[in-house]
Amino acid sequence: MPMTNREIANILYEMAMFFEMESVAFKPAAYERAAQSIESLGAELAGSYREKGKDAFAGIPGVGKGIADHLEDLLKKGDFREHMMLVKKYPVAVAELAAVEGVGPKMIKLLWQKLKIKNLAGLEAAAKAGKIRALPGLGEKSEQKILKGIEFLKTSGGRKLLGSILPEARALESMIRSFPEADEVMVCGSLRRRKETIGDIDILVSSSKPDAVSKRFLALPLIAHVYGHGPTKTNVRLKNGLDADLRVVPKKSWGAALNYFTGSKEHNVALREIAIKKGWKLNEYGLFSGARMIAGKTEEELYKKLGLRYIEPELREMTGEIPAARTNKLPHLIGYGAIRGDLQVQTNWTDGDNSIEEMARAASDAGLEYIAITDHTKSLAMTGGLDEKKLARQIQEIKQVNAKLRKKKINCIVLAGAEVNIMKDGSLDIADEMLAKLDVVGASVHSHFRLSRMEQTARVIRAMENPHVDIIFHLTGRRINKRKPIDVDIDAVIAAAKRTRTMLEINASPERLDLKDEYIRKCVAAGVKMTIDSDAHAAGHFTFLEYGIAQARRGWAEKKNVVNTRPLKEFLALSKKRR
Repeated sequence: MPMTNREIANILYEMAMFFEMESVAFKPAAYERAAQSIESLGAELAGSYREKGKDAFAGIPGVGKGIADHLEDLLKKGDFREHMMLVKKYPVAVAELAAVEGVGPKMIKLLWQKLKIKNLAGLEAAAKAGKIRALPGLGEKSEQKILKGIEFLKTSGGRKLLGSILPEARALESMIRSFPEADEVMVCGSLRRRKETIGDIDILVSSSKPDAVSKRFLALPLIAHVYGHGPTKTNVRLKNGLDADLRVVPKKSWGAALNYFTGSKEHNVALREIAIKKGWKLNEYGLFSGARMIAGKTEEELYKKLGLRYIEPELREMTGEIPAARTNKLPHLIGYGAIRGDLQVQTNWTDGDNSIEEMARAASDAGLEYIAITDHTKSLAMTGGLDEKKLARQIQEIKQVNAKLRKKKINCIVLAGAEVNIMKDGSLDIADEMLAKLDVVGASVHSHFRLSRMEQTARVIRAMENPHVDIIFHLTGRRINKRKPIDVDIDAVIAAAKRTRTMLEINASPERLDLKDEYIRKCVAAGVKMTIDSDAHAAGHFTFLEYGIAQARRGWAEKKNVVNTRPLKEFLALSKKRR
């Protein structure tokens, strides 16, 4: 069976960690970028390779000749020589171990060499036995941190990131849509509600020939195992590791089934209770008065019959959407094409994959009107962060790039910015004199994640009080399923953001999605302005904006709440120095 994008990306991520273990310069970052690019592709690379050969790899960010050769071997043979050699040298589950906070490639190498730890179970057993603290460079604190990281990992329940699964789910949806017997197809469940993490995939199909649809589904190459199947319900395990349920319903029941299988369960229970109070019955086949079906062909028809305004899937979480729908107080959610500018973009000046001009061209191709270059600053040494002199040189290059883009009639304006580090005491690592010369200043927490709530809150607020800081990037610093958020008093931070007129970012990177939806809703209620940014580190990452918009919608945000839905002139008027 052909390898999926997820399987290919996992091998490249593994190579990045192996090279880190081997202390090979540059290659870890190169393989990680290539893996991220392949993971976010809309179409399956295996299919593109069958049609175009090695031309299919051209234009994929981070894929040079060496990695392209490996990709060809992967797709033709299932592996490549260099990877097999490293797996033989380090027969450990590197991805499994690296998922634990604080366990990086160098530690994995040490654990293997000294304790022969191969997997998570072995790591947990060694930590509980007190063996980790005896290793060079580690100690009791490191051991306890590992145990806490393992416990945190267990609570995630093996759920996958929305940004990792959605492209694969769409590819699967497209395959099913090509079935001649399929009338309508939709991926439902938590994917349709755009939850941060996904446990399984629910696919709904309307058809008058359910048995034929089920048989074609079972023949798809993405299926690894069949749990059970019948003419209207099929349960399988996909090659990406997720379970998938296929349901086939008559066309007349499409809307009711779509609503039922989208969920959430609590939302569905509330709708059934409304139906019962009216003397009706609601299920996946329709809304019934006795034996007569009175609604259910479309979702809109169903909600209207129940006396409710249509509720968007992202809101169906029983957080007040039903009373709001009954009283016509639902928000007019921000649309998926509403973002006009991206205010957090990294380049090859630090840890990005592409030049300033390449990122601007990619942004233009993605339909953006402006971007801010926000490379990391000097205290984040691992990225080659910029100091004041380098920022000054970058400003000059940005001016040259803008002139070149104008000449080429490329309608994307590049702003000079920076992702400045918030130090332990809330000060910044770049002088105010330089910050004053930038168009956009974002500030982020990248260290000291375990300070107390009081210390973290004071630290972030002090950064917001700087007259040059326009935006706080990824406020809580979380990495979903990998690192807990910092402990801040979110209400105090939002109040300070309103007082200082500092914007808070909704970071669209699939592993961050930071702010979380409940914090976004607090910002909406408080009147605090937000941005939605991709945190792009490669030309292909502007697609991440969709996930940030989904997160904003889940937080009840409207277009007016997000400042980079505005034209450049209007956005710039909101920056602190222009106010």
